Amino acid sequence: MDSEFTLESFDSIYSDWKKLQGESPAGSFFSSPEWSKTWWQQFGSGTELHLGAVRQQGKVTGIAPLRVNGDAASFIGSSDVCDYLDFVVAPGKEESFFNKLLDSLKTDGVLRLDLSPLRPDSTVIKSLVEIAPRQAWQVSCSREDVSVELDLPATWEDYLKLLSGKQRHELKRKLRRLDEEGELKYRHSTDASRDDIDIFLRLFRDSRQDKAAFLTTQMESFFLAAANAMAEQGLLRLNILELDKKPVAATMCFDYKDTVYLYNSGYEPDYGWLSVGVISKTLCIKDSIERNKKRFDFLKGGEGYKYHLGGRDLSLYRCSLSYAE
Repeated sequence: MDSEFTLESFDSIYSDWKKLQGESPAGSFFSSPEWSKTWWQQFGSGTELHLGAVRQQGKVTGIAPLRVNGDAASFIGSSDVCDYLDFVVAPGKEESFFNKLLDSLKTDGVLRLDLSPLRPDSTVIKSLVEIAPRQAWQVSCSREDVSVELDLPATWEDYLKLLSGKQRHELKRKLRRLDEEGELKYRHSTDASRDDIDIFLRLFRDSRQDKAAFLTTQMESFFLAAANAMAEQGLLRLNILELDKKPVAATMCFDYKDTVYLYNSGYEPDYGWLSVGVISKTLCIKDSIERNKKRFDFLKGGEGYKYHLGGRDLSLYRCSLSYAE
């Protein structure tokens, strides 16, 4: 069946992109039109937008959210703020989509692709790496990082049973010790109020020196814009742990389909001895279970606390493609 490749703007392709994103079984919010547009507005300078769509009989079957620099293309996004990236393709249309995309890239003089970070269930890993060599593209993939995720049981008690005896005992001890220190409140914000965002940013910045260095003026602007964009979609869940009415820890999470993504976190260092950082994440898991979510995604990085809270490894990949003829 004949297909057509067109270059689009964020506005022209938004509705089709949104629909395909909802149908994609492996897609995350990092490849959504809202997240991609927010990233592009903050960091896109210096590269050329190459937002492509493939249509069959007038119906969009795939989105290629790419940016181009010379003869090389990569995803709209970057690994420092986007834990997974991918193409957005209608199920069953992968082969026709990638064949048309690769032909169009060659025609446009794009002869190299640098694609990351990739989940093992991404369209790149499952489809593109097999299709591309048949069109004389050389493919090289390597393990780049690790993500950690947790399948959520039906109840909090069932979750505690998943932990080792030692971890379960330690977690209960930390929760009891914090509860004995004063009045606890764990509250949620879904509207990206500036006061709550400022609390999160302060705790994020204060919790570690590397986080403070990471939170440049530009990065803070991105966090604010991303929180607002996700709140407009009903995806933001900002959780703040208070002890005697003082914010001591916070997590920024995004709800997407049946998964809660722990995007980032921070805590008050003076309360580190009470393990408020770990407890805030534990309460986030508890809240996710109570809201009948099916998966808790700690996202990229192999920090020890993720495994102590029951997480399991998921390898992330980078794939490089180059046209060989």
